[in-house]
Amino acid sequence: MAPMYLTAITPLLVTYNEEANLARTLDHLTWAEQVVVVDSYSEDSTIQIAKEYENVDLIFREFDDHTSQWNYGLDQVETEWVLSLDADYQVPPDFVDEVEGLNPSSAVAGYRATFTYCVFGRSLRSNLYPPRIVLFRSERARYEQDGHTQRLTVDGTVEELDTVLQHDDRKSLARWFDNQRQYARLEAQKLRAADELDLPDRLRKTDVLGPLLVPLYCLFRKGLILDGWSGWYYTLQRTYAELVIALTHLDAHLRDAGDGDGDGTEGTP
Repeated sequence: MAPMYLTAITPLLVTYNEEANLARTLDHLTWAEQVVVVDSYSEDSTIQIAKEYENVDLIFREFDDHTSQWNYGLDQVETEWVLSLDADYQVPPDFVDEVEGLNPSSAVAGYRATFTYCVFGRSLRSNLYPPRIVLFRSERARYEQDGHTQRLTVDGTVEELDTVLQHDDRKSLARWFDNQRQYARLEAQKLRAADELDLPDRLRKTDVLGPLLVPLYCLFRKGLILDGWSGWYYTLQRTYAELVIALTHLDAHLRDAGDGDGDGTEGTP
């Protein structure tokens, strides 16, 4: 076992029009000797913000899909370890302290973190955001497409970090709506193509249970009704996202059924 050194870690970010988030994220990464930012030719001030940080290596690549973008970023990393971050993730100071105390064996390929979800800087008591492998060995990991997002596969064991990261996206609501339409198309394709699905996706594939259960689950099972308007904001976002996925999935099913029998009433999604 060998201790983890900060010099062995390169934070990696993929960006496009992230002026609302990027500075807050980079402010927490000044400990890194190099931060790799792969940008898809942003049209706002993202590029200017990135250039203000001396430890940022700004690289440009035309966007095709998230998986290819992240894997391209991995190829630019020269250190043993990668800290993979969305532009709206904040790494607290406790993270540095924890990492410096790690002594991973050769069998350990990565570390998984949980997240606190923030609405305009206010932390929610709970969320639906899944844990994610954020710190991993660069030579033993690769991204694969998984619906609207990408899934990291690692060659080795994954351990848990104690430090909780923050997810605090402050891009405009209009941008969020645009993203949901794109995500829904990819999620609907995943639901139609997959032979095996986990429980949330099986519920989602019904086109009914997802939009009905998510608001109840968020407000009462997760207790977000106690977070006031911030809790309602998050709940409405998650409900809207489920509605768009359900409608996109059902639209594709009915169009296929209509092409087959003329009325689109037979079969199940």
